[in-house]
Amino acid sequence: MNYITGKHLSRRALIGGAISLPLLDAMRPALAAPAKTGKVAQRVAVVYVPNGIIMNQWTPEGTGGDFKFSRILKPLEPFKSDINIVANLTNPAAGKAKGGGHARASGSFLSAVPPKYTMGADVQAGLTFDQIAAQKFASETRVASLQLGCEDSRMVGNCDTGSSCAYTNSLSWKDAETPMMVEVNPRSVFERLFGNIDPSLSPEVRARRALYRRSILDGSRESTQKLVATLGATDRRKIDEYLTSIREVEKRIQVAEKDTTVPPVEKPSGIPFQFADYVKLMFDLQAIAFQSDLTRVCTMMIGREGSVRTYPEIGVPDPHHPLTHHRGHPDFIEKVTKINCFHVELFAYFLEKLKATPDGDGSLLDHSTILYGGAISDGNQHSYVNLPLLVAGRAGGQRGGRYVIAPEKTPVANLFVNMLDRAGVPTETFGDSTGRLDLNA
Repeated sequence: MNYITGKHLSRRALIGGAISLPLLDAMRPALAAPAKTGKVAQRVAVVYVPNGIIMNQWTPEGTGGDFKFSRILKPLEPFKSDINIVANLTNPAAGKAKGGGHARASGSFLSAVPPKYTMGADVQAGLTFDQIAAQKFASETRVASLQLGCEDSRMVGNCDTGSSCAYTNSLSWKDAETPMMVEVNPRSVFERLFGNIDPSLSPEVRARRALYRRSILDGSRESTQKLVATLGATDRRKIDEYLTSIREVEKRIQVAEKDTTVPPVEKPSGIPFQFADYVKLMFDLQAIAFQSDLTRVCTMMIGREGSVRTYPEIGVPDPHHPLTHHRGHPDFIEKVTKINCFHVELFAYFLEKLKATPDGDGSLLDHSTILYGGAISDGNQHSYVNLPLLVAGRAGGQRGGRYVIAPEKTPVANLFVNMLDRAGVPTETFGDSTGRLDLNA
């Protein structure tokens, strides 16, 4: 069913009653007034990497706009004008907390509030900055926010020396007592975005039921043809590219579900066996969700804190976390560096996807503010100062191409205030912030 406002297509038009549309020229007249006041949809995202970074391989040479990319950041060189690397940000809340070093880091990272030391059900931390944006946009999107991950997402039990798994396996908190469950199954994410399966069902049940449904795109073919017939050539091309991208993602999920070469205990149905394919699929789902304005907020954990994932595909068969406690051993340091580089390469794929996706008068990257990095700098020491962080995207008029060295021990919450402002969620203070970190200064 299509919803038409006057002669113009509504931003909330649907195909087949389920699939939202990307921003089309046919919608522009209806959106003209908001566009003139700068109210273009802005997105907020966090891409999290665990266990710390080899900082001397992360830190760029030079300052300001004349910096040179380090070994770890080298894959992002094509996006220099779209990113700012930020140094000297710290998370005081992690230092004030008790419990495991990894739990304190991720459990406080996006809230700037020390998590309660417990492995029971009485977990407590703080509202995270992404959820402030999610609350702001909830009435305008189908999904308030996505919480994605590529690793074990159990939320109960002891995951770090007496600290609850909720602190290591989740980034987003809806309020002080409610961690947001991370979704690790691509099929479940796809169904949440485009399907009609009851979201209250468990991910496993939803995935099984999805196997018996026709392709969502097949079911909406007739309404798609009717809509396309009313559009101009440019919009027809946009619709074709958009639906092709959805179709490709759906096919990749179906291929993973039919993969019988790996025993089911090794991976849930719908998760690609190769880690790079898995991460890219989750990034593609996020890009499609942003493109169709199904959500404007997403956090993604490439790995959970304390991750023991191995990376034999890049020559690192050893578990990640133990390697980060390298005690200065050159071989261990080199292996961690390879993992850090690999993660950034995958993030570069996401940036390329966003930059290549048109959105109004720019691209999705132009209308996003994306935090990349982690809550630990030196994994060997569990350090919470000078965190490895960068911000991508031009939402809110942000300029890029700079290595910004903030005053020493600037609270990372100052950056969150900046990101919320840029996303159109004016914020004076957040957590333990002491001001607003202006990346354009």
